[in-house]
Amino acid sequence: MSAISQHTDLEHLRAALDASCVVGTWMWDHVRRVVTYDEGAALLLTGDPELADCEICGPIALKAIHPEDMTWLMEHMLQAVQVGGLVLSEYRVFKNDGTVRWLLSRGRTYHDAAGQPARSHGILIDITEMRDGGERYILGNPPKSGKTLEHAADLGIALKQSLPVDAPPELHQAANLMLMSLGRAIAQTIKA
Repeated sequence: MSAISQHTDLEHLRAALDASCVVGTWMWDHVRRVVTYDEGAALLLTGDPELADCEICGPIALKAIHPEDMTWLMEHMLQAVQVGGLVLSEYRVFKNDGTVRWLLSRGRTYHDAAGQPARSHGILIDITEMRDGGERYILGNPPKSGKTLEHAADLGIALKQSLPVDAPPELHQAANLMLMSLGRAIAQTIKA
């Protein structure tokens, strides 16, 4: 593949990601009580993209979450983490410009050999355009239907997290695009 062709493909991929719904990834280390966000998640959840790839904890980790969503979100997330498996929540955040965005956070919690939460990781999907004013939702266990999409999303998250930092940018962007498509498909099946 020529350099021009790769550049064009990369531009198309960037355009697709810009138009997509996947806006970030997150990792929650339950043992050390820290979270790590990529740049998109750091911007949306903390308001500060400079916190990307930093281990953060406390109120700064969720600074941008809408105050009306904070209490129920934390209660349900902690409950879902204790149960293990799928972690799925829908909530609002304030962007730096004051606008409100709706996010779907989708991930998975893994327990250690003693059955205690060890880590969770997942993606953030901006669902603002898909919102119709309906109820928000949270699931703590995998739904009975749609396991194929969920399994594919878990594998996609693992793939994204296994890519080395120095991997070609188009690999990272392809992983983001795949996760965006899976997230959108999962969100549509849940809404249905």
